[in-house]
Amino acid sequence: MDKEDSVFLRHVPCENCGSSDANSLYSDGHQFCFACEAYVHGDGEVPTHNHSGKKRMEGLLTGEFKSLQKRGLTEDTCRKFGYQVGRDKNGTLVQIAPYYDEAGTMVAQKIRYANKDFKFIGEPKKATLFGSNLWGNGKKLVITEGEIDAMSVSQAQNNKWPVVSIPNGAQGAKKSLAKCLDYLNGFEEIILMFDMDEPGRKASAECAELFSPGKCKIASLPLKDANECLQAGREQDIIQAIWNAKPYRPDGLVSVADLMDELTKPVEIGYPWWLQPLTDLTFGRRRGEIYGLGAGTGVGKTDFLTQQIAYDITTLGMKVGTIFLEQKPTETAKRVAGKIKGRRFHVPNSGWSQEELVEAVTSLNGKLVMYDSFGETEWDVIKGKIRFMAVAEGIELIYLDHLTAMADTADEKGSLEQIMKEMAGLANELGIIITFVSHLTTPEGKPHEEGGRVTIRHFKGSRAIGFWSYLMLGLERDQQADDPVVRQTTTLRVLKDRYTGQATGSTFYLGYEADTGRLFETVAPESQEAQHFKDETDGEF
Repeated sequence: MDKEDSVFLRHVPCENCGSSDANSLYSDGHQFCFACEAYVHGDGEVPTHNHSGKKRMEGLLTGEFKSLQKRGLTEDTCRKFGYQVGRDKNGTLVQIAPYYDEAGTMVAQKIRYANKDFKFIGEPKKATLFGSNLWGNGKKLVITEGEIDAMSVSQAQNNKWPVVSIPNGAQGAKKSLAKCLDYLNGFEEIILMFDMDEPGRKASAECAELFSPGKCKIASLPLKDANECLQAGREQDIIQAIWNAKPYRPDGLVSVADLMDELTKPVEIGYPWWLQPLTDLTFGRRRGEIYGLGAGTGVGKTDFLTQQIAYDITTLGMKVGTIFLEQKPTETAKRVAGKIKGRRFHVPNSGWSQEELVEAVTSLNGKLVMYDSFGETEWDVIKGKIRFMAVAEGIELIYLDHLTAMADTADEKGSLEQIMKEMAGLANELGIIITFVSHLTTPEGKPHEEGGRVTIRHFKGSRAIGFWSYLMLGLERDQQADDPVVRQTTTLRVLKDRYTGQATGSTFYLGYEADTGRLFETVAPESQEAQHFKDETDGEF
């Protein structure tokens, strides 16, 4: 009879340590004492494990083997793993999980209380994984996130196949496995069956990278953990999860099969711009992307942004978030409302009534969320507000004015590079569109406020902005021109178009209606000649 198939008969005294209830007699004649680990052979049996017969360390607890009915665990399973019920030094009823060192000596115990609190006694730093004392090298080893789960997996397999558990949950999983790599590499295949929550998934990915490619697989359960499956009578699901475990693949590595659903979706135009020709050339705005706008002082970037926000709210019916670092929310709301109603509400004595103002700003309730951030320039703070707008408010379109205010003056270039990297990652993670304004450096020759051409290199932190932005726009206007038409005409130049590249170098001309405060598409003034330039990012970004 195989030792693994033998059945527990009764408790017998242990001649090695004197325990009256920790020694167990099995149907094949072998004995094993869970107190001192003394192993007595059955007739003709050769032991499969090298138990030293040494007594446990001083100060450890002794309990008795019982079924854990609430957990669905039998007495035989608990006996297999040495999992006992006893009392701590204060007389409190506890569950006791034994931990052994590499020599097979019990060196620590994990004490679990009724309120699910736990503590270690003994010397846990010397301990290996829970249950590792039971198994030598083999083909498959399942690793769980807790002792109860390990015993649940074992019981589902009739306590015949190797299962162990990490000692301290998901947070310390990688460190615990790294400590036992020599033992773990003795198995042909490692299967991680951690909890089906975010910490468990994260820990699985971290631990999988400890092993050579192809050695580690990750199991998925239909419920939170193995014990929940056991309690629900779904032992077969545990077994299927073992056999269906998928080889670990590092983040970022995908196959065509992984992407098939996304690949076969219809290609659609994104959210349109208020300027239709810009939409036609760029195919709109897509979630997960960031767009940069650069302009000189007083050239019209606020008018452009607020008109886009008004369009998003009224025409697209979307909720919008704004973070304007140098403009109070009251002025932002008035400017957006003004674009909607064709009134310059932020300008006194410009032909509007108080009733019109109240009606206009009231229409923005629930549609415009603004961060009262005047004077706040810490990116970590702003990043948190963006995340809240996206997650809690369900906002997909966020406008940030301006990027440069958040740069560390001691290391402007380095800080902008980090901000851009994190902003791009945030947009991709949350599936939102962030449109940001960047200040420009002073160009050689004509200033931007006098019609000087905007280039990517004029953006502060240009390399990082050019690398991470999907679309970059520049605004130019000669505020000092003698010709009033020229003076009132803004040039919108597409500096970068990552999506297709076809918009790069295109220019649009925007006029301004003084009565309504709105921008409109116009033609180039006679004194101004439309120019088309090659993609500045070629070979650089």
